[in-house]
Amino acid sequence: MVTDRIPLFPLGTTLFPGLVLPLNVFEDRYRALVADLLALPEGTPRRFGVVAIRNGQEVAPTGQEGRATGPAAGLGAEPLAALHGIGCIADATGVAERDGGGYELVATGLIRFRLLSLDLSGPYLTAEIEEIPETTGGGAGALASEVTRVFGTYQKRLAGARERTLAPGQEFPDDPTVLSYLVAAALIAETPVKQALLEEPDSAARLSAELRLLRRETAVIEKLPSLPAVDLTSQPISAN
Repeated sequence: MVTDRIPLFPLGTTLFPGLVLPLNVFEDRYRALVADLLALPEGTPRRFGVVAIRNGQEVAPTGQEGRATGPAAGLGAEPLAALHGIGCIADATGVAERDGGGYELVATGLIRFRLLSLDLSGPYLTAEIEEIPETTGGGAGALASEVTRVFGTYQKRLAGARERTLAPGQEFPDDPTVLSYLVAAALIAETPVKQALLEEPDSAARLSAELRLLRRETAVIEKLPSLPAVDLTSQPISAN
């Protein structure tokens, strides 16, 4: 088992490999994290880990019992248990410093990791992790074709329920793994559902789970008169 130690950025959302997530960094602990990434030698990857919070808060709380200050603020008395066990290594791109402090950056997902342990001794969390190699799984190609078809129907039903026009000419990736993460990110679902998709053992299992979700959600949309106007492929901006 090959392990690594990287800075950790817990969030209230799930990041997938190949997808991007804009971050608004204002807390001291994460400003220190970004400053250390920027201080790395030119050409060095600015890697950090994004992991979804299972039970806790993204922003340091005020007056909360447990850990209300420090690198694990908002994660309670047992920070490791407050986080999901699988996250995504990200590359910090497009970092811009804001007037008055803080940063805006884009986190680009690279590869999944398994969270092994936390280090709370510094200004921000660091973690010992194990990278999870990607595997395709049996039948991924056939599943990808079916997911593409059903996802197209899902988009049409969603656009119709919102009385909006679907953008023409959308193309889907041929690679089953890339497709599985794209669909996982685009699905309108709560974080536990997206986290479960991230944790699927291979692309075939993820596509199979997405197929069930898409069929279920498409059937639900058909029975609803309207839905809130939220962009299908938009990514939330972290409160941090």
